[in-house]
Amino acid sequence: MNILMILTSHDKLGDTGEKTGFWLEEFAAPYYVLKDAGAQITLASPKGGQPPLDPKSDADDAQTEATKRFKSDEDAQAALASTKVLGDVTADGFDAVFYPGGHGPLWDLAEDADSIRLIEAFAEKDLPIGAVCHAPAIFKHPKLGDKSLVAGRKVTGFTNSEEEGVGLTDVVPFLVEDMLKANGGVYLKGDDWASFVTSDGKLVTGQNPASSEAAAKKLLELI
Repeated sequence: MNILMILTSHDKLGDTGEKTGFWLEEFAAPYYVLKDAGAQITLASPKGGQPPLDPKSDADDAQTEATKRFKSDEDAQAALASTKVLGDVTADGFDAVFYPGGHGPLWDLAEDADSIRLIEAFAEKDLPIGAVCHAPAIFKHPKLGDKSLVAGRKVTGFTNSEEEGVGLTDVVPFLVEDMLKANGGVYLKGDDWASFVTSDGKLVTGQNPASSEAAAKKLLELI
C-alpha cells in the first residue's frame, strides 16, 4: 500500500509578519495511522525538502500522542526533512493521497498546478483523496470532467466560525467553507473544534485538527 502525503511549502501568514505552514497534529496523526497499517508513505511539497511547521502547532497546548511520538521518531523527522518536489511526482503507483492542513495550503497548494494535476489524476483513477482542516483548499480548482471535483459531493473543512475563532478571517486569501460551497460542494460541519469527517465516494475531508486521525482512518477504509 503506497500513500502520497502532500504538505505546504508556504510559511508567511498573509501580511501579518507571522509564520505559518503545516499543522503538526494534522501531519503526525494521519502519518502514524497510515504507517501503523503498513503503508509506505511518500512525502512531497511544492518546493521539496523540509516543509515549514506552523509554530502555533508546536506549542505545548497543541501536543497530542501523535505529535509526541513524532518528536521522538528520527526516521519520520528525516523523511519530513527531505520531501520530494511536487512537480517530480506522478499518481502512478499510489493507492491514495492525503493532504494535512495548516494555513499554508490556502496560499500555495490551492493554486499549485502540480497539485491540481495530481488531484485530477487520482480522481480520474477513482483513488481515495483525503484532506483535513485547511487542506480542502486544494479543491479550489481541480475538475472532474467539466465540473468542480467537489460539485454535488459531501465535503467539510475548517468552518467560517473556526476561522473567526482564530482571528484570521481577514488575513486568509479565502475561507474554506465559502469556497467549497461556491464550487457546488454539499458542505457539512460538526461542532467547532470537534472531530467531524465526511466521505463521498473516494473523497474524504476532515473539518479541523481534531478530525485528522479519523480522516486518515476513513481514507484507509477506502483503499
